[in-house]
Amino acid sequence: MWMICKKEWQQFFSSLTGYIALVVFLLLNGLFLFVFPDTSILDFGYASLESFFKLAPWILLFLVPTITMRSIADEYKAGTFELLKTMPLTASQIVWGKFFGALVIVITALVPTIVYAISIQALSVTGGIDVGGALGSYIGLVFLGAVFTAIGICASSFTSNTVVAFITGAFVCFLLYNGFDAISKLPVFNAGMDYYIEMLGINFHYRSISRGVVDTRDVIYFLGIIFLFLYITQRNLNKR
Repeated sequence: MWMICKKEWQQFFSSLTGYIALVVFLLLNGLFLFVFPDTSILDFGYASLESFFKLAPWILLFLVPTITMRSIADEYKAGTFELLKTMPLTASQIVWGKFFGALVIVITALVPTIVYAISIQALSVTGGIDVGGALGSYIGLVFLGAVFTAIGICASSFTSNTVVAFITGAFVCFLLYNGFDAISKLPVFNAGMDYYIEMLGINFHYRSISRGVVDTRDVIYFLGIIFLFLYITQRNLNKR
C-alpha cells in the first residue's frame, strides 16, 4: 500500500502541473487574505483567520480534484491498471494507497498556510489570534481535504478521461459541501426539517469543528463519508 502511496506522490511532482497547482492555491489564498480589499485580513482591524478558513474550502474544492483526477483514470488510459492488478496487492490496498498518497499532497499544500497564522500573530498589537479556534479549523481543513480526496479518487475510478474525473469530482464535492445548506433554506423545510437537512452536508460539520471543539459526531461523519466513497471505489475496481 505504501508503495502505491509513494508512487502517487512522485507522479504528482514529476510534472510542472503539480507545482503549479500548489503555487496557485497558495497565491490565491495570499491575494484574498492580504491584497484584495474586500477580504483582506489587514483591513479587519483585529487578528483573525476567519476569512481564510471560510475561503480555503472553496479553493480546496478545485485543488483536490486536480490532485486526484489522474489517480486511477491515468491507470486506465495508460493501460497500467492491468499491470497493477497483477501485483500482490488487493483492491483495498490500491485504493487506500492512492488515498493516502493524494492526502499527503493536500496536507503539504496546507502546511505553508501556517505562515498566515504566524504573520497575523506577529502583526497583532494586543491579544493575538484564537489559537484553539485556529487549531480546530486546521483540523477541520484536514478532514475536509480527506473527504474531497476520497470523492476525487472515487470519481477517477469511473473514467479514463482526467477532465471528466476532475469535473465529476469537483461537482460532487460542491454538492456535498454546499448543496444540503442550499436545500435546507427552501421555504418548504422551514418547519424544523431545515436543521436536520443541513446536518447532512459537509459544511455543517466543518463549521462545527472550526469553533475549536472537536466533536466525536463530526469526526464520525467525516470518517463515514471517506469510508463510503473509498468502498465504492474498491467495488468499482473489483468489477474491472
